[in-house]
Amino acid sequence: MMSSSSSRLLFRCCQLGLALLVTQALWAQGLRAPAQGGALRPLSSPLPVPLPVPVSQRLSSDFIVAVVGSEPITNLEVTLRAQAIEAQLRQQGQSTPPREQLLSEVLDQLIQDKAQLQWAREIGVQVSDADVSQAEDNAAERAQMTPEQLRTQLERSGVVLKQWRQDMRDQLTLQRLREREVTPRIRPTDQEIDQYLRERQTQQEARQALSLAQILIAVPDNATPQQIAQSEAQAREVFQRAQGGEDFAQLARSFSAAADRTSGGQMGMRPQDRYPPLFVEAVRQRPVGAVVGPVRSGAGFHVLKVLERAAADSAATVVQTHARHILLRPGGQMSVNVARAELTRMKRAIEGGKADFAQLAREHSQDASASAGGDLGWANPGMFVPEFEEVMNRLGPQEISDPLVSRFGVHLIQVLERRKTEMSVREQRELARNALRESKFEETFQTWAREVRGRAYVELRDPPQ
Repeated sequence: MMSSSSSRLLFRCCQLGLALLVTQALWAQGLRAPAQGGALRPLSSPLPVPLPVPVSQRLSSDFIVAVVGSEPITNLEVTLRAQAIEAQLRQQGQSTPPREQLLSEVLDQLIQDKAQLQWAREIGVQVSDADVSQAEDNAAERAQMTPEQLRTQLERSGVVLKQWRQDMRDQLTLQRLREREVTPRIRPTDQEIDQYLRERQTQQEARQALSLAQILIAVPDNATPQQIAQSEAQAREVFQRAQGGEDFAQLARSFSAAADRTSGGQMGMRPQDRYPPLFVEAVRQRPVGAVVGPVRSGAGFHVLKVLERAAADSAATVVQTHARHILLRPGGQMSVNVARAELTRMKRAIEGGKADFAQLAREHSQDASASAGGDLGWANPGMFVPEFEEVMNRLGPQEISDPLVSRFGVHLIQVLERRKTEMSVREQRELARNALRESKFEETFQTWAREVRGRAYVELRDPPQ
C-alpha cells in the first residue's frame, strides 16, 4: 500500500496524458491545481470497479462505467489513467496500490472532476485559448524546449495534441472554479488569528536559547511528609541566601544533589524546549540574574538562576526585495519566443554597458511600472506571482535574470537590493490569515466538492455480463 500523501502526489502527476509537463505548466503559472482538490480521496461509498483491459482488446471491450450529467466515463478512460499512475509510481521506485483500489479511486476522481467542470460551465467560468497557450509555453519553458519542440516530443510520445490542450484547459478551469468557489469560504476569525500568533510566539520562545543554573535539594523516594518538609525548608533557605547575594555557584557545590553541582549548577546554553517545561515557565518573565524557587519536581526542590538569554527579535521580521523589471506581453505579431529573444538582446546590452535598464523599461515595458523605469519598490515575500518570485529570489543584488514567462507575459528582472525589516502588526496578521487559509483549504475543498457532486446527476453502471 502506498501512503495517502504518495497517492495524492502521484495522482496529481498523472492526471493528464503527459501529466508531468502539464503539472509543471500549471505550477509555473502559480496555480494550485491540481495540488488542491486533485488528490485521491477515501471513498464515502463503494464504487463499481472498472475492469483492466488488455491493449489488444481496448476498442472491442470498452464500455461506459459512469455517466455524469450527460457525459460518459469509459472503462478505457479509467484504465489508462490508472496505468499512467502505476507507471509514475514505478518510475519513482514506489509501490503501487492494489489495482481494484486504484481503479475505484480514479473513477471517483473522474466523476468529481466532470461534476465540477459542468458546474463551471453552468456559472460561466471560462479559460481562453490564450490562457491555454500560455500554459503550453510555460510547459515548454520548464522542459527547456521551445513550444514547437515540446509539441513534436508530445506527438512522438503518442499524445494527441488536441486532447492535451483540452486536458490543460480543464485543469485551468478547475483551478479558477476552486479559487472562485472555495477560497471565499475560508474566513479565519480574529480569534483564530490571535491564537495563531500566540502559538507562533510560543514556538519562537522555544527556539530562543537560555542558560540556567540550578541547586537541587533532593527528596528521597517514598519520602515521608516530614522528609519532604525538611527538603523544602532547606531549599527555601538556599533560595534566600542566593537571593541575598551569596555566590550561587558556591551554594550549588555545597548543597546541590544534581550532577552539575561541580560546575556551579550551570546547565549550559540551550534552546528553551530542551529545558524541563516547569523550569521554562518558572523563569519566563524573569530577567538575567534573577533567582527563582523553590520549584518542585519529581526529583525534589530546585532553586534556579537565569544566567543568560539569547537576544530575541523585538518583532517579527521579513526580508524585503527591491526589484525592477521589463515586461513584454505576447500578442499580435509578438510570440513568446520573439519576446524572449528581444529581452535576451536587452539583457546583453545592459550587461555590456550599452544600455540602461531603467531607460529600456521606460521605452519598452508594457507595465504600469514603465514610467518609473520598471521599479517595483520594496516587496514582501508573496507579493508577486510564484513563477516571478521564484526567479527573483535566486538573484543576488544587481543580477539580471534570463527572460522568464509568467501568466502576465515575459519578464526581465533585476534585483537592486534586499533588506531585513520588521513587520507591522497588520502585516503579521495578514501573514497569519494567509497561513490559516492554506491550512483550512483541504477541509473546505472537500466539503464544497461533496456539494457539487451532490448537485450533479451521477449514474454508475455495472460492467456488461
